[in-house]
Amino acid sequence: MTFQSPVYGVIAVPIEKVKPNTYNPNSVAPPELELLYDSIKEDGYTMPIVCYHDEETDEYVIVDGFHRYRVMLEHPDIREREGGLLPVSVIDKPIDCRMASTIRHNRARGSHSVDLMSNIVADLHELGRSDAWISKHLGMDRDEILRLKQITGLAALFREADFGEAWEPQEEGADASAPSGRIASARPTAAAS
Repeated sequence: MTFQSPVYGVIAVPIEKVKPNTYNPNSVAPPELELLYDSIKEDGYTMPIVCYHDEETDEYVIVDGFHRYRVMLEHPDIREREGGLLPVSVIDKPIDCRMASTIRHNRARGSHSVDLMSNIVADLHELGRSDAWISKHLGMDRDEILRLKQITGLAALFREADFGEAWEPQEEGADASAPSGRIASARPTAAAS
């Protein structure tokens, strides 16, 4: 018999039959979980939940995809749209191998390169996307966008930023009570988008 990857046998399983495992060490921060919800809301489920089918209880125990499961569990709009069914691919492995699979899935996702993310922010800015748009669609806060813009060093990324005024240091011996000239600060004000 030829091996066939589980993804070729995705099935629709009622969410009530899907259960989390008891050993997953992965957690997702609230902003990333909200981004996952936005992703599922906009794009639908594009990846199945990986499960083991427990034949005794007729339940599907999650190996990978707990947070995708959680989105449906916590968001009635997603649950209704999907008819309460989750896309599931089934693996048939003993518990130790399932635990290893969970960790491999978690660790294989890696992390985003700061340089590549900076380039993406720059490209989106050049395409006319505002910081607000980038924040919403990439799940970034303003500070993160600002830091990524600073990494690229492109003045064009800040051309629409409002800059506050800062004091100019006085020369030694100058009268401290005399007004000093003003210069533009390099820090965008809160009004920058």
